[in-house]
Amino acid sequence: MVKQAKRNFESNNLISLLKLEKVNCCVTTQISFQENEIKLLSAEIERLKNFGCLGVSPSLEGLRDENAKLKYRLNFLKKSLQEERSKSTKSMININSCLQEIFGAAIQAAYPDLENPPLVVTPSQQPKFGDYQCNSAMGISQILLKTREQKVSPREIAERIVKNIPANECIEKVEIAGPGFINVHLRKDFVSKHLSSLLINGVQPPAIGKRKKVVVDFSSPNIAKEMHVGHLRSTIIGESMCRLFEFVGYDVLRLNHLGDWGTQFGMLIAHLQDKFPDYLSVSPPIGDLQAFYKESKQRFDTEEEFKKRAYQCVVLLQSKNPDFIKAWNLICDVSRREFQKIYNCLDITIIERGESFYHEMMKDIVKEFEDKGFVQVDDGRKVVFVPGFPVPLTIMKSDGGYTYDTSDLAALKHRLCEEKGDILIYVVDSGQSVHLQTVFAAGQMIGWYDPKVTRVTHAAFGVVLGEDKKKFKTRSGDTVRLIDLLEEGLKRAMDKLKDKERDKVLTPEELKAAQTSVAFGCIKYADLSHNRLNDYVFSFDKMLDDRGNTAAYLLYAFTRIRAIARLANIDEQMLRKAAREEVLVLDHEKEWKLGKCILRFPEILQKILEDLLLHTLCDYLYELATTFTEFYDSCYCVEKDRQTGQIVKVNMWRLLLCEATATVMAKGFDILGIKPVQRM
Repeated sequence: MVKQAKRNFESNNLISLLKLEKVNCCVTTQISFQENEIKLLSAEIERLKNFGCLGVSPSLEGLRDENAKLKYRLNFLKKSLQEERSKSTKSMININSCLQEIFGAAIQAAYPDLENPPLVVTPSQQPKFGDYQCNSAMGISQILLKTREQKVSPREIAERIVKNIPANECIEKVEIAGPGFINVHLRKDFVSKHLSSLLINGVQPPAIGKRKKVVVDFSSPNIAKEMHVGHLRSTIIGESMCRLFEFVGYDVLRLNHLGDWGTQFGMLIAHLQDKFPDYLSVSPPIGDLQAFYKESKQRFDTEEEFKKRAYQCVVLLQSKNPDFIKAWNLICDVSRREFQKIYNCLDITIIERGESFYHEMMKDIVKEFEDKGFVQVDDGRKVVFVPGFPVPLTIMKSDGGYTYDTSDLAALKHRLCEEKGDILIYVVDSGQSVHLQTVFAAGQMIGWYDPKVTRVTHAAFGVVLGEDKKKFKTRSGDTVRLIDLLEEGLKRAMDKLKDKERDKVLTPEELKAAQTSVAFGCIKYADLSHNRLNDYVFSFDKMLDDRGNTAAYLLYAFTRIRAIARLANIDEQMLRKAAREEVLVLDHEKEWKLGKCILRFPEILQKILEDLLLHTLCDYLYELATTFTEFYDSCYCVEKDRQTGQIVKVNMWRLLLCEATATVMAKGFDILGIKPVQRM
């Protein structure tokens, strides 16, 4: 009897402890669950005290020891719970995660022996189906049929799940519809409370667990070549990813893997010596580095003597000859200045760590692969075959030189082993997919990382197309320079503002700020609003259109929303006071729809953290703006006398909904790297 009691005791309490220690994205629900489990655990400990009547000392002594350990754990968990409460007061709630936690517990209680049951919770597409739906019953029905040959209707499963929903503060009611859909209706006071928290605390990141280090490789132009439209996507997408990871509290390292080393520098240095023989004492006036590169390349291709000297220059550069290092630095500095002009325009923050940074590490990379028996010699080259990939990595050329494969392997190892990155993201075009996957697989093969522990991802993207659906080029067929593209954007943005006669109402400073905001905001948004995996058509006309899902529309909408309180003579201090004192009434269907839409922001961010698809955020911001328009058209925020224009009534809770909308939009813009202005 004592053994059975002990087994039951250990089993029940281990389950309780595991539940208590589980990291939960939904802090509010976690606290509720933990409180319930602590009550159960306390009851178990009290029950243990009654085992004295069994009269079997050795077993009881063991149970008492276990009791003491559980009491210690109980006190620890209570302390942890208090800390969780203090942390949770500001984090924005992820309602979807809350509901997943609730339904996960209900499914576990209804089917405790079912391993990894499907958990599907999504926002409802139509109000008549509630606010969210749990669609797990159909999947569970199929699992029961396949694994146990039990034919149970999804509706019966849904009913069983519903009966086991634990106590919580977010669900008003649930309804079972159709074959087994569980429609969830949220409590209005729950939504209202969290909107108030948003207004008081600002947009705070959702709770995401342990802080991680993220290394993002993006932009990565080549020295001595100008940045072109092909670099636009990597630069914009990478910057936005960094901003998102930084917002949720991760430690982010932004790396610019410049092409700043290699044989091409031999011909550049040789040409520099000929054109500016006094370069060691007088800084050479290289105005157009692109033209300088073309001149040296033409000589390299047509002059045999120059070609031989270029190879000699490479050898001297790689041997760290001071004069050649200075020449190399001079060329790099010219490029850096040009790159920085682009980065300043687009508000890009990035650390330069080019191929040259890893040069000294490459010898050790080759040795490590050799020592572990992965190297084969093929026609004088040292190559590494990676299982599952037909083309090997060449880690040393027949002349003893290193390759891009070697530098990419060195970069991967440094980011994993020296930088201790938990998440590595390479924002590189889709054409490099096979190469990068081979490099990642080689790193895994040699033991640098375990993909179950460390996430190494290629965030691939498609190409930029012209309106003819071909690769975006100039009329002469040349690649479009990025600086020319940005200048054209500024010109068109100013034309658009003048067409709307904004130059007549804005000061020169405000007009300049609006021009920059619209130009660069529209270029960024046009890229980010498309699924990065697809090619997209670059069109100034479409991106500057103030209708539809464009930055122009969203920026104008944001400016109008911000102006509502100002035109009602309500300042920020009054709004802050109202946020603390007013209850947000959500009785009108458009108020309710807007309130729920605002609180979906953390769900959107969580999804992007998982799939790195930023167009989801753009779609959400557009949905939020259009939902706000529906609300504003149906619900008076400020009522005026029709004859005098005097303000008759201010619906403060509706102004607070305006403020909450603008606050979330502002944070969304910040993640996308878009800068709204006060007046437009």
